[in-house]
Amino acid sequence: MADATSRTSPRTIFAATSGNVLEWYDFTAYGFLAPVIAKVFFPSDDPVASLLSAFAVLAVGYLARPIGGAIFGHVGDRIGRKPAMITAVALMGAGSVAIALLPGHAAIGATAPILLVLIRMVQGMAVAGEYTTAGVLLIEQTAPGRRGFVGGWIAFAMMLGCVAGSGVPALLGAFLSQAQIEAWGWRIPFLLGSVVAAYSMIIRAQLTESLLDRATSISAPIVSAFRDHWRLIGQMVLLLIPAAVIYFVIFVYAATYLTDQMHFSSAQALDITTINLLIIALLSVGLGSLSDRVGRRAVFLAGALATLVLAGPFWWLMHQPSLTLVFRGQLGFSLVNAVGWALSITVLVEIAPKGLRCTTVAMGYNICMALFGGTTPMVATYLVSRTGDDYAPVYYVIVATLLSLPVILRLPRLIAAQGPQTPP
Repeated sequence: MADATSRTSPRTIFAATSGNVLEWYDFTAYGFLAPVIAKVFFPSDDPVASLLSAFAVLAVGYLARPIGGAIFGHVGDRIGRKPAMITAVALMGAGSVAIALLPGHAAIGATAPILLVLIRMVQGMAVAGEYTTAGVLLIEQTAPGRRGFVGGWIAFAMMLGCVAGSGVPALLGAFLSQAQIEAWGWRIPFLLGSVVAAYSMIIRAQLTESLLDRATSISAPIVSAFRDHWRLIGQMVLLLIPAAVIYFVIFVYAATYLTDQMHFSSAQALDITTINLLIIALLSVGLGSLSDRVGRRAVFLAGALATLVLAGPFWWLMHQPSLTLVFRGQLGFSLVNAVGWALSITVLVEIAPKGLRCTTVAMGYNICMALFGGTTPMVATYLVSRTGDDYAPVYYVIVATLLSLPVILRLPRLIAAQGPQTPP
């Protein structure tokens, strides 16, 4: 059993974060393949309606996350972090295989989209315990002065999964025709995801379990979390909204918009997206380490203020006919988005109450992802279609950022409530 003062080894970080790669790889690949999946499972004469259906399935996976958060939070707090992490990645991998082998609408009719929805729900519940439990295990085993740094590696792994999730579809576009991708090529990314899951299960079996304090163990964590800490969970949600909304606007919604409305090729859209995701990954460790020195609030606040001031200009760049200008706009959003992802899991664990860490972190994170993450591409598509204003998504980003500001300003007090851990 590891205690909270041990020096987290690179091997432990690698093993714990391996499942994060799978989680974000799978969901990112689905988002980028949404136009193809829409044709395979939701054929329609109206392409907007078809695409909305595909994005709705993405949203369903996120809406199932609070349920998974309750289940895996209970397992993590009552039984252990390792069992929760291994079970979650196993279910995620099984879901990837199921999607890869699932017949389309042309083969089995309405049964195909129904099964797709059910699979995504199971995966959504599984990943609800994946990212958060891995984060809890790593952060609570790390000395206070290094928690931002280690949390940055969690974000690095997450974004590495995003890079793979965009890069694999990009490679498909380079080597296969559009007809081949629609016929069978879209299944390849999900098969690859199952391989990552199997590998993650093997190396996670050797992780050192966190030392659970049986004196503070609670028989019904989910009940206690919402009864005694519902305000804290709400603040967790508000803190994470900008990171979730910005990510899904610029990397999922915008990728589809660039191909369908701006008439860039899928390969071009995926190329610039992959580069920017890699930039976020590389920045995450540095930003996490910076927060160890200057405090979480200072770094979070800088990202939020930059978003409020520059979101409009960044979005304008992304609507220019030049791919270079589009890249610069997405790069700007990537830089501010990196702050939220680099610090989020560290802060969530630091403000979570002892004995309920897995449950409160899982509920705060997954409620946010359910309400403001997976739904964002669908909301952005609807808002633009309904209002005719291409800037509707950026207004959504600005509102999300404003909602998070009061929580950012209170971070030193929230962290101090759980004991001295970082400078304010």
